[in-house]
Amino acid sequence: MGEINIGCGEKEVQLVGNYVEMNMELGAEEGKNTTSTTVAMKMKSKLYKVFWHGGSAYDAWFSCASNQVAQVLLTLPYSFSQLGMTSGILFQLLYGVLGSWTAYLISVLYLEYRTRKEREKLDFRNHVIQWFEVLDGLLGKHWRNVGLAFNCTFLLFGSVIQLIACASNIYYINDNLDKRTWTYIFGACCATTVFIPSFHNYRMWSFLGLIMTTFTAWYLTIASLLHGQVEGVKHSGPTRLVLYFTGATNILYTFGGHAVTVEIMHAMWKPQKFKAIYLFATLYVLTLTLPSAAAVYWAFGDLLLDHANAFALLPKTPLRDIAVILMLIHQFITFGFACTPLYFVWEKAIGMHHCKSLCKRAAARLPVVIPIWFLAIVFPFFGPINSTVGSLLVSFTVYIIPALAYMITFKSAAARENAVEQPPKYLGRWTGAYTINIFVVVWVFVVGFGFGGWASMTNFIHQIDTFGFFTKCYQCPPQHIPSTPPPSLLTAAFAPSPAALNHSLRHHQP
Repeated sequence: MGEINIGCGEKEVQLVGNYVEMNMELGAEEGKNTTSTTVAMKMKSKLYKVFWHGGSAYDAWFSCASNQVAQVLLTLPYSFSQLGMTSGILFQLLYGVLGSWTAYLISVLYLEYRTRKEREKLDFRNHVIQWFEVLDGLLGKHWRNVGLAFNCTFLLFGSVIQLIACASNIYYINDNLDKRTWTYIFGACCATTVFIPSFHNYRMWSFLGLIMTTFTAWYLTIASLLHGQVEGVKHSGPTRLVLYFTGATNILYTFGGHAVTVEIMHAMWKPQKFKAIYLFATLYVLTLTLPSAAAVYWAFGDLLLDHANAFALLPKTPLRDIAVILMLIHQFITFGFACTPLYFVWEKAIGMHHCKSLCKRAAARLPVVIPIWFLAIVFPFFGPINSTVGSLLVSFTVYIIPALAYMITFKSAAARENAVEQPPKYLGRWTGAYTINIFVVVWVFVVGFGFGGWASMTNFIHQIDTFGFFTKCYQCPPQHIPSTPPPSLLTAAFAPSPAALNHSLRHHQP
């Protein structure tokens, strides 16, 4: 196995070899160097491997699961208020299955591309394979250009959404600054992700990120159940088609986090083990999203239509503040997940991708953060922007394009016969795979892009008309409401939130 420098004196082993030989012989390498290595160096090496250099199937699972939930955990109750309880649950299950299937297709196309190129003696020791390169190698430059445009635009706005979410969440702990000012601050904080070289180095972060979202999800569930239903609660959804399809596309966005699948696979020691990882990650994510979204919607009902962030409706308590802080940290991690592929594309465009100095690469990456920062300030519409990105970008990037690319790549009998990965037998082999792909393309194009695009753009334009560009504090509560001392942990769970109290007062005015 070869070694490459990733900068500042560190070394990282990047996997090479044929499909059946994709492995890292770390144990043998360690044994050779034992006699000549000091105790301090060995300890540093072990810490490096434990916390920094991940590439196992478990690392990939944590990365996939952590990348899916993030801030959408806080907007799914909002989607339930638009869809209704039954549709909300069904759409989560449907898009969870479709998302897992298309992630599987992307993994198959990656292995097909890599195997073909390595048979041609191409060396990927110092190069991160990306989705647009897979499309280029299998289908040509036109597919590459389309894939590059959709993928980069989606990841750009995915990063924007994380910044908006950071500002929206921290406001519920400290409202002395408006959300726009918080966006400035967190834009600078998230820019530090330029120093994380690749998905190898997210081992510790993805593990912690999933713990954080797990805590937040169960906090939302338990706190909502203990709080109980607000007085006069209504569960009217669905009431309008615009709201219905807006909610549906937000859920489509939720399970469309595999725009970084290729980069996560490439960071694995054995990429062929990825096959079902995304499915298992999705199953775990459903144990977080279904209970939390259902519980919050049960407790607050139609109030969520005007509060896209679930934190806005729960009373301020130490536990809520902990959940907010954990989500802030996780959104920083997810910002890095979304931005890292953009960093790679930019490095390749300016000829810095093979640079050995991490510090030089970090400096070269900084221009990528600037447009993300700017767009988060222009469109701070927490919630509605998720649906817009889901319908216009996610629908093609992670559903339609992978399904079409798979069918065209294996359209000939020879390609199907020589495929590195055959479709599962229990799904009907090639006939079953093509049938599922046709359903994915038609459903997502009509429901996700068609109806979803119309609904989400209508809702998005409504936000612009209501709040305007560069709005200072999107959906902030009135500042004239007097603050009250924080209640105890026990009584806070049952106390009505300020938003619920305002709603009740409005309905009881003569």
